[in-house]
Order: sequence, then C-alpha cells, then structure tokens
Amino acid sequence: MSDGYSYTLTRTLDVPAVRVWQAWTTPEQYEQWAHAAAGSVEMDVRPGGAWKSTMVTPDGGQFPLTGSYLDVTENRLLVTGMDVPGRTSPAVMTMELDEPDAGRTRIVLRQTCDSAEERDLAEQGSNMLLDGLSAYLAADTGA
Repeated sequence: MSDGYSYTLTRTLDVPAVRVWQAWTTPEQYEQWAHAAAGSVEMDVRPGGAWKSTMVTPDGGQFPLTGSYLDVTENRLLVTGMDVPGRTSPAVMTMELDEPDAGRTRIVLRQTCDSAEERDLAEQGSNMLLDGLSAYLAADTGA
C-alpha cells in the first residue's frame, strides 16, 4: 500500500471461505447482494481479467463501474483495480479471506485513496458491500 488515506474493514462470517469466494466472484451471486443492476455484472476472474457492473444507489441512480483483477488466489486473495475518471491509475482494493476456525471466514478489505473524501466514500461503499454479502450468505445458510 502506498502512503495516503487508507481504511481496513474486517468481518467474520459463519461460512467457509469457498462460499464467500463464490458469492464475490460469480456474476449471478454478486448481482444479488452487491446492489448491482440485473444483467450488468461481468467477471473474468484471473490476473488481468476485466470486470464490470452497474451499481444502483438507494435513490435509484445507476453508476457503471469497470476495472480489472490484479491478483487472484482462489478462496484467499482478490485484488481489484477500479477505473476512476480523471485518474491515471486504478483505485485498488484488496480482499483477503482467512478461515480462523472451521466453517468461519474472516474477510479483510483494504484500500488506500488519494484524499480523505475519496477514502470516506470508498469505505462507505465497502461497508455497504460487506453488509449485503453478510445478509446474502446468512440467508443462504439459514443463519
């Protein structure tokens, strides 16, 4: 991580890492929990592979997002770059998965931003993603 405005978010879910990975890297599942417009998610989950989705805000606004996968270790690590208008390099978010106990997964999201405002918006968006993922996986397991 470079110097800048960083955040780190951690959640522990009562599902194995493989389920978290599937939910995060399968377009049909991602669409269900990540506030994405129906049919807008495409993922080529490999280093250098592209992704895109259109996020829908609570007020109905739609924001197309694009980027690429920078580093991929199945069920353990996903580093994504997001194209940001006006930036020469992508915004990079790292998701690490760890199973501290059988059947439980700790998710750690990290990002370094160029400004406090960018960090605050990115952190808010990441918290929304983790909330949606948590609810989706809890419903999926009946927890």
